[in-house]
Amino acid sequence: MPGLLGKKIGMTSVFSADGKNIPCTVIEAGPCVVTQVKTMAADGYEAVQLGFEEKKEKHTTKPEMGHFKKAGVAPQKHLVEFKGFEGLKSGDVISADYFQADEYVDVIGTSKGKGFQGVVKRHGFKGVGEATHGQEDRLRHPGSLGASSFPSRVFKGMRMAGHTGSDRVTVQNLQIIKVIPEHNLVLIKGSVPGAKGSIVIIEK
Repeated sequence: MPGLLGKKIGMTSVFSADGKNIPCTVIEAGPCVVTQVKTMAADGYEAVQLGFEEKKEKHTTKPEMGHFKKAGVAPQKHLVEFKGFEGLKSGDVISADYFQADEYVDVIGTSKGKGFQGVVKRHGFKGVGEATHGQEDRLRHPGSLGASSFPSRVFKGMRMAGHTGSDRVTVQNLQIIKVIPEHNLVLIKGSVPGAKGSIVIIEK
């Protein structure tokens, strides 16, 4: 699926033609530069590698510098491959005007990391409820796991405490409300995964 790399700026809202207030996520989509064009003959598949956000040469390894110099572009912080682009060559730049209003896209991002969390926050457990009848410190505990002498183990997938967030999340079929090409901004209806300033992928 063709698409672009972008940075999540934050949330805002716009008014529709019928006066409804629509919550939107503002994403700086591009400009993305083509750093490599992969072909069936050379690589075994067809794809286009896009780079987003320039970085200094001193922060770039020598193999990376060779890769970017071969493409004739400045070093890029983030690289992602997309399939479905046609007629592009190394050095071409794709901006936010690649998208149009009322178009539907998928947005891929990394959700906010919450660290190690208990079952109440991680899975929505309610705890034991009342703090009476000798419950003492059990209010947010998971309770019985159900295992006894048989099967003498905890089944995989049991909802327990653990690491939460920092997952790759895809939200599908989000509507583009507005495109501001002069600032490379795309306003997408609803929320997308990730914190402010995080990198996201917008796919058609």
